[in-house]
Amino acid sequence: MATTKPFISPSLTYETLEETLDIKPKKESMCIGIPREDSFNENRIALTPDAISVIVANGHEVNVETNAGLGANYTDRDYSEAGAKILYDKKEVFECDILVKSAPVSDADCELLHLNQYIISPIHLAVMKKDILKKMMQKKITALSFENLKDDSGHNPIVRSMSEIAGSAVMLIAGQYLSNANEGKGVLVGGISGIPPTKVIIIGAGIVGEYAARTGLAMGASVKIFDNSIYRLKRLQNNIGGRLWTSVIEPKILAKQLRTCDVAVGALGNDGGRTPMVVSEKMVSDMRPGSVIVDVSIDHGGCFETSDVTTHTKPVFRKYDVIHYCVPNIPSGFARTASQAISNVLMPLLMDTADNGGIENVIWHKINIRSGIYLFKGALTNFHLSEKFDLKFTDLNLLMAGRR
Repeated sequence: MATTKPFISPSLTYETLEETLDIKPKKESMCIGIPREDSFNENRIALTPDAISVIVANGHEVNVETNAGLGANYTDRDYSEAGAKILYDKKEVFECDILVKSAPVSDADCELLHLNQYIISPIHLAVMKKDILKKMMQKKITALSFENLKDDSGHNPIVRSMSEIAGSAVMLIAGQYLSNANEGKGVLVGGISGIPPTKVIIIGAGIVGEYAARTGLAMGASVKIFDNSIYRLKRLQNNIGGRLWTSVIEPKILAKQLRTCDVAVGALGNDGGRTPMVVSEKMVSDMRPGSVIVDVSIDHGGCFETSDVTTHTKPVFRKYDVIHYCVPNIPSGFARTASQAISNVLMPLLMDTADNGGIENVIWHKINIRSGIYLFKGALTNFHLSEKFDLKFTDLNLLMAGRR
């Protein structure tokens, strides 16, 4: 059988198909709700009036529960002048599509949530409950956590800002409790000409440790830093720009330094679990009477064996005649600065969400945001939470790819 050649007509033209590009959707108008935080010790508010005026000027609606900003010294008038609507019923605030909170979602909040809401809030792994998570999953909530949110450079901007505030505040707090006004031993942090400087020990060379060291050095104190990471100690030396006394955490050296110090700061980080406890009760009992311990790590269990959680209303206790300051959430004691820092991160994120046509599109276009999402339309996308509570984990990248 003879084979015939394929016939190609000159009248036909063959063209390659055009590439179809991912076109950004139209801008979406948002309705944002900011409830008043009733949880103990929370004075911050996640969006300041300045941020809200930008959001409202771009055509979005913001509803703020009455007195939500009082802890940070923002009045209802400040918010209404910025263009927000002041609501007197918490239920109404929870009608908004997007909720922005400065405290974790509570049991009471769960009752008010409705289907497919988007929530931005802290998560506080240590106190998170399985019931709350399950209720949020049932209501198909999409949730973004402060702690895990990353920016374009791969850093956690809100955690970083809160750590800077806590670190800078540490020396001010220590100064308060060394003074006679608070029944301290009457020592000025830093010291003056002719008098040896106050001795400060910092355990942990992360952001909190770095800012505590900066403030201590600026006040004229003698600062010694302990950390088990040589890399972190080197980075801190480079950032501060001077030679500092640094050491790995070696119990004998640490105990010797604690015996003669005036201020000891616990600033160790944690990798999702409890902070390592590196100072024993015996080490604390050998410290000078009237010296001050500020345990910033108390949010994750603390790194002094004698530490017990205290509150902003009753911040200190004495043990072995050593003053212990163990308030979790130190930035809440400097609520206005902390609120401005959180707002600086969240306002551009919300504007991005609107410009991209909703959170789903932002997650698709901005991969760094994905690390902050722990629930997506009711599916648990945070591996640590799924391990901790034995709940089904779903990979967010697969979820996103499946929706395209």
